[in-house]
Parts: sequence; structure tokens; C-alpha cells
Amino acid sequence: MSEPQQHSGEPIATVVPHEKTAEEKAAAHSRRTFLFKLSVLLNGAVGAALAVPIVGYLLGPASRKAEAEGAWVGLGSADNFPVGETRLVDFESPVKGLGDGETGKVACWVRRISASQFQVFAINCAHLGCPVRWFSESKLFMCPCHGGAYYENGDRASGPPERGLFEYKYKLTGDGLMIHAGDMPTLATQASCAGKDKPLVQIQAATNPGEEV
Repeated sequence: MSEPQQHSGEPIATVVPHEKTAEEKAAAHSRRTFLFKLSVLLNGAVGAALAVPIVGYLLGPASRKAEAEGAWVGLGSADNFPVGETRLVDFESPVKGLGDGETGKVACWVRRISASQFQVFAINCAHLGCPVRWFSESKLFMCPCHGGAYYENGDRASGPPERGLFEYKYKLTGDGLMIHAGDMPTLATQASCAGKDKPLVQIQAATNPGEEV
């Protein structure tokens, strides 16, 4: 059994905790306050960065609708459209985004009836939106997708479409022919567009009167 160790009688050194001075306490408090404020600032910046696209997504339709109101776009000089002819032109969509590029261009058919009278039709078929073509020989707009046909004045002639072509409002100014392109035709909004009131024309077969085509 080991004997208990005896001390030599020299005093044992003790560690006395350092008391912080008032200046040191103030400096430590300032550092904590600075780090807290920095953390709040960084969190706020991250939150704002995440919120911007969300807010833009939510407010985008409303802002674009506001931009579209009164959105008259030019189609060029009226002299570019001879009386009695129908020509294809394109214009910049008034609600296009910065990254739309060529997809921001919209095509339409311009028919000049007289010196001051025009008709401007959307290129889209009223059935499923395929682009229609103009055939001057037959005086018809034809859809290559499902056989929809329209007269030169935009009225439905035959096929699956339930109405005539969408027709833009137009006006003549010092800058030439302009159309109101704010209300763009789509399959979702076709019931409320300007072309909805165009009549559903029933064609009488020449060889069999009374039969609808």
C-alpha cells in the first residue's frame, strides 16, 4: 500500500479569473451587436432575392395587361397595301419579354378594301390556332391542319372552326396603318376577343340546296 504523498510546504499557485475591464466588455458587446446586425442584413438580402421573382410572377400578368391597354402598333405605310390585295405582315408584340427574340413577332393578314378601308386578321385559325394561308385565286383563307376555310372578309366558309377569323381594330395616322394589338387572340380567350361576333356562315351546296357543309 503506497504512502500518501506529502507536500514540501511550498504554497500552491492558484489561477485567478481575469476580470474584464469596462472597455473590454463594451468591445465584446459591440462585436456581438455587429454580427447580429450583419446576420439580419444577409438574411434580409437572401429573402429579398428569393421574393423578387415570386412577386414578378404574381404581378406579371397584371403589369402586362396594363402595358397592353392602348397598345397600338404600326404595320407600315398604307401605300404598302394596294387596294384589292391581301398581304402578310408581322409586328412586334406589345407584351413581349426581353428574351422573346423572334418569338416576340406576330404575323397578321392585311386586306385593303378601299383607300381608307382595311381589314386586319390574325393569322391563327379559329379552330386550334394553326396559321392560315391566303389563296388569291379562290379568295379564301385556308388552314392546312384541319381544312378550315374563311372568306376574304374573314367569315367562316367551311370546316371545324366555329367562327370567323379574329379581326384587329385599326386606324390610319400620319405614321401609316396601325392596329390595336393589346387584345391578342388565343384559344383560351377566343370567346372574348373581337372576332367572336363574326357570323357562322352556312354554305348551301350548289348541287344540293338545303344541305349544310
